[in-house]
Amino acid sequence: MLQLNLVLKRIFDICLSGISIIVLFPVWIVVSIAIKFDSKGPIIFSQKRRTKDGKIFEMYKFRSMVVDAEKMGTGLFNYANDPRVTKVGRFLRNTSIDELPQLFNVFKGDISIVGPRPCVSYELGEYETLNKKYKKRFQVKGGITGLAQARGRNENSWDEKVTLDNQYIDEFKEKGIFLDVKIIIETIAKVFKKSDIYEEKVDGAKSSAESAEIAKKEIIRIAHLPDDGE
Repeated sequence: MLQLNLVLKRIFDICLSGISIIVLFPVWIVVSIAIKFDSKGPIIFSQKRRTKDGKIFEMYKFRSMVVDAEKMGTGLFNYANDPRVTKVGRFLRNTSIDELPQLFNVFKGDISIVGPRPCVSYELGEYETLNKKYKKRFQVKGGITGLAQARGRNENSWDEKVTLDNQYIDEFKEKGIFLDVKIIIETIAKVFKKSDIYEEKVDGAKSSAESAEIAKKEIIRIAHLPDDGE
């Protein structure tokens, strides 16, 4: 049954991403022009991310920040009023339009429409030494959206996101493609509400940069805690 669900999932991914790429062609043009007029740099931002079995791939997004933003300020963390975000980029992020180029990743087979959100290649530390809970989320392909995004997005901590990712993996074995459709509908509703777009700063941090540094270390620490019983 699981193999059938996976085959149906891939067919669903190819059809939905392929149709969306064609239908959204006018959006590609308008957004590309807006980005080029707004700031210097490429239209598409690519970043190394991890998907199934820890495989690294190049994930695409419309560029919403200044060039080399990862090396500035809060790094991978994006808090409200982040000065690295461009004017057009703020609109793209608020509407999640910046995520649309990932449809090409889906069509290629790098990721699925629905699955655990692919982490940046170094975000969780060394892949091989992740504990069982964190490594489980890599049993399936990553996704543009997932249960964690539909049920909270950035209001959830990394550990809460992983719990929901693993819940998705277990539920998919029983519900298959119907679960994906449900999550897509919930995600669309979340996007229209424009909720939970930005991450919450760590309590007690004196600056955004300090908050990001504390959060980064804590994520890696929890991801490598010993498994229960060890």
